[in-house]
Amino acid sequence: MDLETARREVERLRQEIARHDVLYYLKDSPEIEDDAYDALMRRLIELEKAFPSLASENSPSRRVGGTPKKEMVRVSHSVPMLSLENAFSETDVLAFLDRVSKGLGGRSPDEMVCELKIDGLAVSLLYVDGEFVRGATRGDGRVGEDVTDNLRTIRTLPMTLQGNVEGSLEVRGEVLMTKADFESLNREREENEEPLFANPRNAAAGSLRQLDSSITRSRRLGVFLYQVLGAESRGLKTQSEVLEWLSACGFPVQGTERVCKDFEEIKAYVEEYREKRHVLAYGTDGVVIKVNNLSDWESLGGTSKSPRWAIAFKYPPEEKVTRVREILVSVGRTGALTPVAVLEPVTLSGTVVQRASLHNADEVARKDIRVGDWVAVRKAGEIIPEIVRAETGHRDGSEVIFRMPVECPDCGSPVIRLPGEVAVRCPNRSCPAQIKEGIRHFGSRNGMDIRGLGEKVIDQLVDQGLVKDLADLFSLPAEELVSIERMGRKSATNLLEAVEGSKRKPLSRLLAALGIRFVGSKAAEILAEAFVSMTKLQSANVEDLSSLEGIGPRIGASVVSFFHDPHNRDMIEKLVQAGVNMEEPLRAGSMPRGGPLEGKKIVFTGELASMSRIQAQALLKEKGGIPVESVSRKIDYVVVGENPGSKAQKARDLGVPTLDEESFFRLLEGSVELGKGEA
Repeated sequence: MDLETARREVERLRQEIARHDVLYYLKDSPEIEDDAYDALMRRLIELEKAFPSLASENSPSRRVGGTPKKEMVRVSHSVPMLSLENAFSETDVLAFLDRVSKGLGGRSPDEMVCELKIDGLAVSLLYVDGEFVRGATRGDGRVGEDVTDNLRTIRTLPMTLQGNVEGSLEVRGEVLMTKADFESLNREREENEEPLFANPRNAAAGSLRQLDSSITRSRRLGVFLYQVLGAESRGLKTQSEVLEWLSACGFPVQGTERVCKDFEEIKAYVEEYREKRHVLAYGTDGVVIKVNNLSDWESLGGTSKSPRWAIAFKYPPEEKVTRVREILVSVGRTGALTPVAVLEPVTLSGTVVQRASLHNADEVARKDIRVGDWVAVRKAGEIIPEIVRAETGHRDGSEVIFRMPVECPDCGSPVIRLPGEVAVRCPNRSCPAQIKEGIRHFGSRNGMDIRGLGEKVIDQLVDQGLVKDLADLFSLPAEELVSIERMGRKSATNLLEAVEGSKRKPLSRLLAALGIRFVGSKAAEILAEAFVSMTKLQSANVEDLSSLEGIGPRIGASVVSFFHDPHNRDMIEKLVQAGVNMEEPLRAGSMPRGGPLEGKKIVFTGELASMSRIQAQALLKEKGGIPVESVSRKIDYVVVGENPGSKAQKARDLGVPTLDEESFFRLLEGSVELGKGEA
């Protein structure tokens, strides 16, 4: 293939991948399966490797997330990112409209625009000649943080704009996390006994400000744009025209905006979305009301904190009182027992709420929640039901203090509480509740993504004894599936095909699906990339694992404990016999495995003259080596550059071979004998 043909093919692939990203992440209507999408991405990466001149920072292939940064760079905003003044009543909105009229010399604005207020994190994005260059958080309004690499991981954010967008363009919008992804993230954090995010906004902010952009990528963030700086210079005269223009350029916009002539139309919009907003995929907490005419923005100006041409009407938080009928205890896949309050039905944020997690026994005691209590209930972030407090003034003495059971409610095994843990656990690995939850996790979207493996199907598979562990999924007979309630022959065939297709998933997905404690998608990717195969990972010790950046001793100990368990080792062997893939595929352009550096652990210290440390680590990975951050006796080499730190001396103290930069490159080429280091 010549360069021009490759250029056309690369452009076609980038456009097609971008289109599929919008369909999958924004419109939730994918046209192709994950394997087909992955094939497009692999082809693009191969062409970019073969023709380096076609590589681009804004290629979809760059969305995978990079090496962690030590710190974020501060960015000064050319125009301050001001916060909006809030309105909480009709009176406040009328007062705002009156101030606008006075600011315009007694003239009422011709039109206002109502837009839903997104519960996310404000960002400013810079494009030059249609190419994404930089993105920053709002920060204090005048100085934010450079989050360019993290923004590149957002699939719905265009890296190259549609049409002829010349010169410098700065646009502003909001990064968000959908309700479904927020719930999924908090479930994973709760299983790993990590602090929960309070609401989608906190989750989005924490995800966007990660030093490691691959963590941001795993959080599936979205973005909506709503402002163009210097819009008039592009022939735009109103805010409604700005939103249309942003959409035409390929930016995601909400599409819920409406031009309103007067207060009555504004009021109608606010009332319409008071309930309607709850069915949206993302969280909103109000309505932003803006003057439509952009020339009026200049006339109205702003204070040091807020513009005078806009205001945010905030919906009041919804909190209702209901009664606790009983407190049940559920058993999770790690054996943790979780108390759940069963409530008299109450409508919150547009849905009927009948249950609320109480998390653990300590939380129940802290809030003093009793069976029969009247309690105040709300939805955290308008998503997750939670009990705020007990209305102790309503107590009549009939309430019953809750006690955690001493036996597992599902299998009857005596429960345990390990020192330093808040969770009470069932230690029985064969507990049906744990098996069911483990299978749900295994077949989930972030695991092996087995379509058709729903909750009711799993319950019947386990209850009927067809599945006793994860490996049994791969030996299900079709005739047994058909006998399951509501499982016809076509549904059974589709499920078996999905199970068969999951065998081809990479090792990283399998590791995330196995439910190893503390091992989520990010840790699974690190482990799979470092050890390449399940066999090598099973043989690793805590020191090997802990030395990996992003793993640490807690995860390392958990992984070793998992693979030392005979039950787990037997299950892995059954998966191998079933034909489940146990290796991580090579990245496009990397070297074949089996070379002299495969599995060798190398630490870098000091500055290299010819390239950055990140580039050197990438070269090492291509040769099958493993870049490690800390020095131990398990390390094969330490590469010492200019101005090395204490790692160089520690290597000498431990007798670990050291290499200078030239020797490192000769090692990559295979001309340095392994084990013969140079100081």
